[in-house]
Amino acid sequence: MKFYSVYDEEFKSYGKVLEGYDTAELTAAMETIALPESGTDYAPYIDTLEKTAIFNELQDNAFGGMPMELGMCWGHNTKLNCLEYHRDSELNIGTSEFVLLLAKIDDIVDGKLDTAKVKAFKVPANIVVEVYATTLHYAPCHVDAEKGFRVAVCLPRGTNTDYTIANPKNDEDKMLTARNKWLIAHPEAAEAKNGAYVGLTGENIDIN
Repeated sequence: MKFYSVYDEEFKSYGKVLEGYDTAELTAAMETIALPESGTDYAPYIDTLEKTAIFNELQDNAFGGMPMELGMCWGHNTKLNCLEYHRDSELNIGTSEFVLLLAKIDDIVDGKLDTAKVKAFKVPANIVVEVYATTLHYAPCHVDAEKGFRVAVCLPRGTNTDYTIANPKNDEDKMLTARNKWLIAHPEAAEAKNGAYVGLTGENIDIN
């Protein structure tokens, strides 16, 4: 699999790097949170992270004053497993280099997406990366197995919290697994075994 950088031309339709932010205080706070021994953890908002100065800066500037949550995904991962999207952009900030496996929402055809459409992008540490609403993404992948990954996740307040749709209207509603979270699982993924919508075809990509 070819690995691109978020600074490469290929990334322009997936997202962009946001300049002008000092991430040092945030990444220091992220480093205090212990990694799980295996797998990944996720919290939509973490109090110690939201107390850092960059929280208000991102909320006021990058989110244009909209209420924002600042949480984290952290742990060890090398597989695609699923792809998800939101109705808005997501911001990511890593304490070390990590990899995002990305596709585009218009790659979904009749509720299915061929994983051959997925591209891998390396993200340097300590930068702010915007992933567009039209970009499918999921858990980051680590570059160094010993370090794992810690990636801050900024989204509109309430995203990825518990929600069940009351009156499904269409096939897309089958993908809604949490508030503002539409997810497509690979049949090999644990999420599929737990009832998530299965729509990824082809190889369950493993960057190892």
